[in-house]
Amino acid sequence: MYIQQLYTNCLAQAAYYVESEGEAVIIDPLRDYDAYLKLASERGAVIKYVFETHFHADFVSGHIDLADKTGAVIVYGPETNTSLKVHIAKDGEIIKLGKISFQVLHTPGHTLESTCYLLKDEQQKDYAVFTGDTLFVGDVGRPDLLDGIMTKEELASKMYHSLMTKLKPLADETILYPGHGPGSACGKNIGKETYSTIGEQKRMNYALQEMTEKEFIQKVTDGIQPAPAYFFKDAKLNKNGYTPIEKVLSNGLQKLSVAEFTEHRHEGALVIDSRIPDEFEKGFIPKSYNFGLNGQYAIWAATLIELNRPILLVTEKGKEEESIVRLSRVGFDNIIGYLDGGFEAWAENGKRYDMIISVDPEEFALDYKHDQINVLDVRKPTEFENGHVEGAEPVSLQDIHQKMASLSKEETYYVHCAGGYRSMIAASILKANGFHNIKNVLGGYGKIKETTIPVIQLQSA
Repeated sequence: MYIQQLYTNCLAQAAYYVESEGEAVIIDPLRDYDAYLKLASERGAVIKYVFETHFHADFVSGHIDLADKTGAVIVYGPETNTSLKVHIAKDGEIIKLGKISFQVLHTPGHTLESTCYLLKDEQQKDYAVFTGDTLFVGDVGRPDLLDGIMTKEELASKMYHSLMTKLKPLADETILYPGHGPGSACGKNIGKETYSTIGEQKRMNYALQEMTEKEFIQKVTDGIQPAPAYFFKDAKLNKNGYTPIEKVLSNGLQKLSVAEFTEHRHEGALVIDSRIPDEFEKGFIPKSYNFGLNGQYAIWAATLIELNRPILLVTEKGKEEESIVRLSRVGFDNIIGYLDGGFEAWAENGKRYDMIISVDPEEFALDYKHDQINVLDVRKPTEFENGHVEGAEPVSLQDIHQKMASLSKEETYYVHCAGGYRSMIAASILKANGFHNIKNVLGGYGKIKETTIPVIQLQSA
């Protein structure tokens, strides 16, 4: 028996490769499936199954393309509703793989079809459970993604019974392999580890403590931030089908001259610049949005841009394919191409470009002390509540398009987040929408706290 977790940091997502006697299953694969084919080939194995724990909302799964390439059977759990060619397993069904097997555990709560797969080793002893978005390290999946079908309270009720009757009774030594790690919006506060044990979760996970169903529903639903709009679109793509990734790559890898790039811009395509913020701020094509590859690039792009929007790319040399693949993982299929030669080609052709002024925390502190300045904090509401610059206005990055209507284009704004990644995204979007007096605070709140600027800290009880 061989198990490998394939973790993708920028999506905080875990896929799994499990193999026995030359047969393999891939659990919750990403859309770019080459890594799974390569791993199976290196190990001399055949991919027999693709297990899906549910219809993913935060990324486009590779189940369709991977099954087409390998002939593998796609498996979903009970209450799955799709026109795709899949095997809908029954609760308790046993699926054999070489000398090991998986027991299907239907665990509705995150979604109705949510299912866990309990791995039994060669001796048919419970060894590990792959929980998808049902149970995380320190958290559980959000129960609010079926608005209009079921309320979050109704789904949380189902989650309670799934946890108490299917997962909590498992032996303490059973390894827990979840679908996500820290940073994912599929949970409220997922722990930093990417795997655990059932016993450890019984001890430290708030959702597995002794409580009534009513208490559980209150705890699980309290403080959930609205899901990004693209979640619902990705779930539909996973349920109904999507463009093969080969076609997305073929289109996106079109080299565009400055003239061709300019023409597409004039026709309404949006420019995404995937360079790191430190490079972007020195010069960029006007109205570009900066989502650096050094952070949660695709997640923020999908959160702030319509998935069907025509996209043009400006990248660091050699990062063209990565920029496309990572966007495709969250559902961007309409990528027209990239600027041949990158930003340098634009500047060398005498084209107008824009810049963003960044100030270090010390300069920010001086301006704050001597002037009445406007401070925009683009962190999450929970981050703001835990501590913020006195007088700062909370403008969560997720809501920036809505919030900018209340801002004045005549004012100067100092923008910060926790460390600098999100604030550059916010600054680029504000610039693109006519706010030209923008200053980005380097190092974000983490560095601001080290200055003399007064901050409001959450008072402990």
